[in-house]
Amino acid sequence: MDLVTYPFLFIALYFEAFLLLTFLSSPAREQRKNSTVIATATPKVAIIVPCWNEESTVAGTVESLLALDYPADKLSLVLVNDGSTDGTAAAIDRFATHPQVTAIHKENGGKFTAMNLALEHVGDAEFVGFLDADSFVAPDALREIVAGFTTGDTAAVTASMSIHEPRTLLQRMQYAEYTFSIMLRHVFSSINGLYVTPGPFSFYRYAALKDLGPFKHAYLAEDMEMAMRIQRAGLKIGNALRARVYTKGPATLPKLIKQRTRWTTGFIRNLFFDYRDLIGGKKNAVLGILVLPLGILAIGGGILLFVFELSRLVEHGFHVASVAQAAPLSYAFTIHSFTWFYLPITFLTVAGLLLATSNVVWMSLGKNLSKTPGSLTLNVVPYLFLYVFVAPLWLITSVSHVALGTRTVWR
Repeated sequence: MDLVTYPFLFIALYFEAFLLLTFLSSPAREQRKNSTVIATATPKVAIIVPCWNEESTVAGTVESLLALDYPADKLSLVLVNDGSTDGTAAAIDRFATHPQVTAIHKENGGKFTAMNLALEHVGDAEFVGFLDADSFVAPDALREIVAGFTTGDTAAVTASMSIHEPRTLLQRMQYAEYTFSIMLRHVFSSINGLYVTPGPFSFYRYAALKDLGPFKHAYLAEDMEMAMRIQRAGLKIGNALRARVYTKGPATLPKLIKQRTRWTTGFIRNLFFDYRDLIGGKKNAVLGILVLPLGILAIGGGILLFVFELSRLVEHGFHVASVAQAAPLSYAFTIHSFTWFYLPITFLTVAGLLLATSNVVWMSLGKNLSKTPGSLTLNVVPYLFLYVFVAPLWLITSVSHVALGTRTVWR
């Protein structure tokens, strides 16, 4: 047990130290300084919204885009209905007469085909962004994104995502997780270590997209594949810390596991099937030697620790049952006083508390620096108590899907 636990614990503590040092480094400080500057330049921008069975959310998505604080003559929207079977087509057609909107209907072929078709209708846009049809953005988000293209070799810029109005315990857990991810994305971008450009409001330099080629199926993780393609080409992926985008998190456990299984299998398959050369690559040493290997270890370590802790729990349960059989029945109904003396304080306990505390600190920093609304206090508790039990479910499912060649579905 210790032979497995301690190495992964050391790696987790090492990662936390790496985050802290990188957060305090000059590149990260400079990026935070630049994030307070609102872009005055307004280049032409096109935003693509691929839709499949999103009749209940696409209208809110489009309305948030039309409300962006950006010159109307510099902003165009391309809405693509990818063969929806519900009322998405009618919801899109409501905006078809708007001068900034182009509405396209096509047979179902997958998200990547909708994205590629839309790229043929962006005209002379300098930057092209994508927004999932279940998400919406803050009014100043686009100006923040444009300001993130600081250098000519910045091929893409990502936003800061959060869960909109979490209600269930799982959504509250995701809210805390997303605020932690805000800090991860900020830190990794300062050293060009990002390997995914998420669907909600990631933007690309259109000239770079044309050079890199069209989007691919990419095991239902086209945003991850494109980011890895950008990294392979030696270009940069930035992050706009205060470009806020909000999305609806899965409310039930089956939907959450299905979403995260798609993400994780997409990461494993893209990395090991198509981009193995990035692992250990010296062209971007941070990504190849640190970020990607740690991502692989996180998957394996999460599964192993879950299995070992589950076996320990079962063993402890048998021990308690055997002791209970030998103890008198009256002992079970006796109220015993608690004393801190018997609290098991071990290195594992202290290290676990340290890791949990540091995660909460990162969440707080992510929320405050990105100015994400909502209460972290109400949402961090479900994260601390649920995540360690829920995450292994999709990790195990993902690894089994890859090992058995199981086809991952979108929903």
